[in-house]
Amino acid sequence: MPNPHGVLVVDFGAQYAQLIARRVREVDVYSEIVPSSITAAQVSAKNPEAIILSGGPSSVYAENAPSIDPAIFALNIPIFGICYGFQAMAAALGGVVSQTGKSEFGRTQLKVNAGSKVFNSLPSEQRVWMSHGDAVTEAPCGFSVTASTSDTAIAAFESSNALLSGVQFHPEVLHSEHGQAILKNWLVNIAKCNTTWTTANIAKTEIEKAREQIGDKRVICGLSGGVDSAVAAAIIQKAVGRQLTCVFVDHGLLRSGESEQVQRDFVASTGVNLVVINAVDQFLDALKGVTDPETKRKIIGREFIRSFEKAAREIASGGEVEFLVQGTLYPDVVESGGGTGTANIKSHHNVGGLPDDLKFSLVEPLRELFKDEVRNVGQELGLPEEIIWRQPFPGPGLGIRIIGEVTRDRLEILRAADSIAREELKAAGLDRDIWQCPVILLADVRSVGVQGDGRTYGHPIVLRPVSSEDAMTADWSRIPYEVLEKISTRITNEVREVNRVVLDVTSKPPATIEWE
Repeated sequence: MPNPHGVLVVDFGAQYAQLIARRVREVDVYSEIVPSSITAAQVSAKNPEAIILSGGPSSVYAENAPSIDPAIFALNIPIFGICYGFQAMAAALGGVVSQTGKSEFGRTQLKVNAGSKVFNSLPSEQRVWMSHGDAVTEAPCGFSVTASTSDTAIAAFESSNALLSGVQFHPEVLHSEHGQAILKNWLVNIAKCNTTWTTANIAKTEIEKAREQIGDKRVICGLSGGVDSAVAAAIIQKAVGRQLTCVFVDHGLLRSGESEQVQRDFVASTGVNLVVINAVDQFLDALKGVTDPETKRKIIGREFIRSFEKAAREIASGGEVEFLVQGTLYPDVVESGGGTGTANIKSHHNVGGLPDDLKFSLVEPLRELFKDEVRNVGQELGLPEEIIWRQPFPGPGLGIRIIGEVTRDRLEILRAADSIAREELKAAGLDRDIWQCPVILLADVRSVGVQGDGRTYGHPIVLRPVSSEDAMTADWSRIPYEVLEKISTRITNEVREVNRVVLDVTSKPPATIEWE
């Protein structure tokens, strides 16, 4: 049997499974995600130092709900349960999980009981991030209840030596204020995991994997101007050099000035071979009359691929192009239903939106990474700060920030409003404080206003500033009132057909960052 090595993160369909794995790695402990169907024999073969059970969208008592092989608990491996994993552990060990009629979502105040090993040296009261409808109503025999909330009597429990422990909340997310300390304490001080893993080799590993996958074949990369596609392209360029041609598709759904920025800044910083395709008419014609958000995403994904296929034909004189590079991140994958039991939140243009008759083999060097990790890799590869720290912008662009049909006129309205918001946020020095600030045009909504002593019937604009670390959870950013005032005043003064600016103050969950 191999020496004990790392942590297995058992995925019950969590939106956060990869985030848990990353948090483990931040403690310098190796982690690996495995499906909930894993057997005790398969666990034994991997011989992990510890196991973490992830959250998930199911109820443990529901028919066909994912469960853990009870024999795993007989392997004498330390196990830590999170949310659904906490409930699955309770059920497997003889506890009771019930629908209490009380749900908890978002920030919640936690009270810690004295004597807990898991919460050792941490405050007795702390804010945590909850996302559950069911609850453990009876802990397994021999386990101590170590924390509670106003609506959840058993918010954490642990065995006498704490090698079997669990919490109802999500310690892995940024908004659980002592979450990482909890995980580190359990992994290092209780489970005694080896702290020998570091993330410094991510770029090297991905370059080697890409070189092996591509070989001597030609490859194209869709470049959007964002950090994801930029880092993906930089990795592939390091791997295969001139075999790479980057393709920038101007689909008409970008923000003001972005097309010019892409063509100027990225080429200047990397020297990569860039082909530009003007596909504005192609995309807008395909989106004509479409209002359903899922249909929009799938159309945009399809037209992207068609554009790449056209580009490949145009550059194929030097040899057939077999591979397409995409800057797909793990949040895109899991939200598109890419995990065991994972709910399909929305189809991302580069995951769920890909057509069935795709002509390329995909190369996705960032598929297992989160945004902050991508930025670290970009710094490792020497990309400039203005690219690395650009606020996230979705591949479908403004097409999913217009509620209603996407038209040229509506795009111009939204571009103007978005440009003002970005300009004022930058002037206020808030670029690094907020994760991103989608600006949404409610194109199918009109409201009464008054301008110049006359009645108007214009569109509302929604500001959606959020704070996040990884896009898996988010909280609305507390923008100073004076900044909001400047943005609102300028938009309603300078942008035609807009007479109202509103602020979205919803966390994720329950809302997503984008509106569509």
